[in-house]
Amino acid sequence: DSEGGLYVCMNTFLGFGREHIERHYRKTGQCVYLHLKRHVTEKVPGASGGALPKRRNAKLFLDLETNSDLNSDDFEYEDEAKLVIFPDHYEIALPNIEELPALVTIACDAFLSAKSPYRKQDPDSWEEELQASKHAKTLIQLDNGVRIPPSGWKCSKCDLRENLWLNLTDGSVLCGKWFFDGSGGNGHAVEHYKETGYPLAVKLGTITPDGADVYSFDEEEPVLDPHIAKHLAHFGIDMLQMQVAENGLRDNDIKPRVSEWEVIQEAGVKLKPMYGPGYTGMKNLGNSCYLNTVMQAIFSIPEFQRAYVGNLPRIFDYSPLDPTQDFNTQMAKLGHGLLSGQYSKPPMKSELIEQVMKEELKPQHNGISPRMFKAFISKGHPEFSSNRQQDAQEFFLHLINLVERNPVGSENPSDVFRFLVEERTQCCQSRKVRYTERVDYIMQLPVAMEAATNKDELIAYELKRREAEAARRPPPELVRAKIPFSACLQAFSEPNNVEDFWSSALQAKSAGVKTSRFASFPEYLVVQIKKFTFGLDWIPKKLDVSIDMPDFLDISHLRARGLQPGEEELPDIAPPIVIPEDPKDEIRLLNFRRSFLVALDIDESSVMQLAEMGFPLEACRKAVYYTGNLGAEVAFNWIIAHMEEPDFAEPLVIPAFGEVASSGAAAFGAIGLDNQPPEEVVAIIISMGFQRNLAIQALKATNNNLERALEWIFSHPELEEESEPALDVMSMENNANANILAEAGSQGPRIKDGSGRYELFGFISHMGTSTMSGHYVCHLKKEGRWVIYNDLRVCASERPPKDLGYIYFYHRIPS
Repeated sequence: DSEGGLYVCMNTFLGFGREHIERHYRKTGQCVYLHLKRHVTEKVPGASGGALPKRRNAKLFLDLETNSDLNSDDFEYEDEAKLVIFPDHYEIALPNIEELPALVTIACDAFLSAKSPYRKQDPDSWEEELQASKHAKTLIQLDNGVRIPPSGWKCSKCDLRENLWLNLTDGSVLCGKWFFDGSGGNGHAVEHYKETGYPLAVKLGTITPDGADVYSFDEEEPVLDPHIAKHLAHFGIDMLQMQVAENGLRDNDIKPRVSEWEVIQEAGVKLKPMYGPGYTGMKNLGNSCYLNTVMQAIFSIPEFQRAYVGNLPRIFDYSPLDPTQDFNTQMAKLGHGLLSGQYSKPPMKSELIEQVMKEELKPQHNGISPRMFKAFISKGHPEFSSNRQQDAQEFFLHLINLVERNPVGSENPSDVFRFLVEERTQCCQSRKVRYTERVDYIMQLPVAMEAATNKDELIAYELKRREAEAARRPPPELVRAKIPFSACLQAFSEPNNVEDFWSSALQAKSAGVKTSRFASFPEYLVVQIKKFTFGLDWIPKKLDVSIDMPDFLDISHLRARGLQPGEEELPDIAPPIVIPEDPKDEIRLLNFRRSFLVALDIDESSVMQLAEMGFPLEACRKAVYYTGNLGAEVAFNWIIAHMEEPDFAEPLVIPAFGEVASSGAAAFGAIGLDNQPPEEVVAIIISMGFQRNLAIQALKATNNNLERALEWIFSHPELEEESEPALDVMSMENNANANILAEAGSQGPRIKDGSGRYELFGFISHMGTSTMSGHYVCHLKKEGRWVIYNDLRVCASERPPKDLGYIYFYHRIPS
């Protein structure tokens, strides 16, 4: 509550605003509450130059934190705590050990001294506080008559006009370091320091009335210069007249903006800020823009709005004692923050007039800080719990998995993304086919580089770039490959070769091809452009391409048709396995090991799908192997459970025949199949032609030993191989993806099928060379216009870069 503070029930430790506290008391009968209130004082300059206190409305930033930094030097605050006894509202000021029982005093002290999720994450924040340079106070500036113009800068040793640094000792304007991606400069600023020893430089284009970016060559880090105004004035630069410019360029510097960073963020264009419900920004918590963009897109979808914000009172009323550990509570709270408009308000006219009179324009403190949400949703995840950049597509799937595992009411909002994929595998020799179905949430679209429409320009650009790199000259103007969307869609629909395909019709290895079609069309289609791939040296790289993504998409022609007249199915049999009469015979046992290893193919498509997320290739092969080729999603959970192990990225070593069960059990046990045979061992037996229920029964009878389980099966020929669907479901109850896999039972998964015609309403773009670095920005179409969400900055988009997106969101057009 902006005025009344926060009331905390001392029995449940749930917090309420003033308007809700009476309702909670009447509903629960709890009568003891801790009342917390923060009095914030903003410092304003006094007539004598000192700081006078200016009282503001008290606010307690404990839940949805705004972007105001109350710990800065501009504010002072004082916390007030009281114990309130209902229904008489009797107040007892704290601390007070005389009137209160010891138990109450201990409880109050524990609550007041507890660390919030905000403070817990602060030490791990990537934003380090800059320290004042040791050279700032004693910096010597040469009286050489140098005057720096307000624009039109150029390196004094080459022709570069970007990434320029002004040496604060002699006024030299020189370029910065050369970056591996061809940007940056020729390193003349560093060379100048080595020659002269002049320690401090300021980056031109970052100078504003509030400060500038200063680097200390001697201290080898960015620093603060408390005397920056004086040091700049020495060279004729008035800080009060300077405005920030991207890449060190002024508005009158003519340069086409072609880099990803400039185009995607719509740099150089004056964007109009947006305010109100649905136009709330999110603070970057240290490379958390991947989370911000995905959540902005998610809460622009009506089904998610209804499920969490529409059910907010019910979710809050039935939240557990510790709501910080409840997924639905955190989703509802975040959704309310984004959609309520309470944290996205335009500045008041009086504030603007006051700022103009003072000749200063302070940024408005709008937006929310999703610290508690991030702390919960990333708990136990080795990557998302860090402050490193992550893959937005990977986080989207992680979020959907959590939505599936935490139902809210009868409606599951993730149903809108789910669709069935029909995979048709054909033996090229026998021409026989096999049809299978799987559940998916994302359409992964390959980039058809061979279909680029500007190949001649690309070849010429690459030659110029290499020449410039060799001669240490500025790189030529970027030329980006232009790929027709129709070519990417064609590449998606074309058959793919199946590695090491074993034909059950020929009972031998053969050439096989696989094609994928939509067995159902989702209500919301998520399209990922597979920009991240591997070079010939297996080094991850990103394809900087422009794809003419359509506003209206029709993929009706990709509808699956099932088994066609004249097609003959592949026999549902596995490679022949010869069981040795004497299992103790080492020679025969060795042959048997080789036989079943041939039968176990590793699904290379799943391996590459995981590798594209940035995981080591060998780790991906192990994940697919140890999860029995059940798909990339199950293998992904294996990776998350084992990525901290020392041999995580070591090459896959196929275990000996007798070792499969023990190693497999340990591997899959980490995922949570308690008291059930390891799934990958079950898959091996199934691949030999036995029913699933018989495989599970045999493994349970032999303590999950594969060799003994096979002997057990052959020694019990009288057992009827009956199908037991219930057993299949039970065996996956504790799996991390049980909610997804269990749906593929006899009734099939929950799907919302319809037409294949869609309209674009949002896209997430990535800037940088890897999913583990760079920055994400989201564009959403709201009320007929495009809006850019760049962390806390929410503005009307002028030039939405639809051709440079990474993940696209389409909604079905009603037929």
